Amino acid sequence: MKRYPTSLPSAQKGVVLLESLIAVLIFSLGLLALTGLQAAMIKNTDDAKYRAEASFIAQDKLAEVWLTGTNNLAGHIATNTAIPQLPSGKLSVAVSAGRDVTVTVRWTLPGGTEHTYLATARVEGLT
Repeated sequence: MKRYPTSLPSAQKGVVLLESLIAVLIFSLGLLALTGLQAAMIKNTDDAKYRAEASFIAQDKLAEVWLTGTNNLAGHIATNTAIPQLPSGKLSVAVSAGRDVTVTVRWTLPGGTEHTYLATARVEGLT
């Protein structure tokens, strides 16, 4: 009495190899997707870091304007001052006739994407 066939039917030959190749393909696509996700995560983390730094720089400049008083607002006007903390960073300060101080921080990421952070404050009543 034979329990096992001596050879597989010809239709079954190579099925295990084909299943293995498909499993490797699916696994590779999953790894590729994880790599892309990690790259996007690193990019977004860098963007958040630069936005936080730009916010700090703008608020620091506004605090400097508040500390020096309203007598010399025109002395704070600046155009495209370099900022070493940001890649290709530039700082601009504008003062309107209504004593509104606008601080604009611009930076360009290595990929060519330009970002802008804008902060505005009204400076009044200081001596």
